[in-house]
Amino acid sequence: MNAQEMVELYATGQRDFSHVKLVQVCLTEAKLIGAKLIGAELVGSDLRGVDLTQAHLNQAKLNQANLADAELIQACLMHADLSGADLSGANLTHADLSGADLSGAKLGGANLRKADLSKADLSGVDLRGANLTGADLRESDLSDADLSGAHLSEANLTGATFEGANMDNTGLSSTIMPDGSIHN
Repeated sequence: MNAQEMVELYATGQRDFSHVKLVQVCLTEAKLIGAKLIGAELVGSDLRGVDLTQAHLNQAKLNQANLADAELIQACLMHADLSGADLSGANLTHADLSGADLSGAKLGGANLRKADLSKADLSGVDLRGANLTGADLRESDLSDADLSGAHLSEANLTGATFEGANMDNTGLSSTIMPDGSIHN
């Protein structure tokens, strides 16, 4: 199956593309709302502006993929590999990224409001100016991450690791800190 065939099948009503292998394909601006891509391999693919709202991408391989400005609202990305992916400006509101590997990813300006990032690997990630309001970051690894200008108000950081992270101008009002205390 190639990218064009997948888009055509989606248009006919098919939604289950689990375990599909589409490495380095171009699916820019594709509308794949509610698609099931569990365990799919989309390594290095161009997915700029794709609409994957409410899509199921559990354990998908999206490392080095370009998902800039993508719509991933309420998407399920549990244990997905997004290492080195570009998610700049992506909308991940209410997305489930628990246990995901986002190491070295670009999430500058991304909307991660109320996203579940618990136990996620966010080491070395670029989160400059990202909106993490109300996000669940419990036990996540944010070592060497750039959180300058990020909004973390009402986020839960219990047990999170921040060694070497840049927190300049980070908004932390009503945030639950790694030790369980609340930052006012």
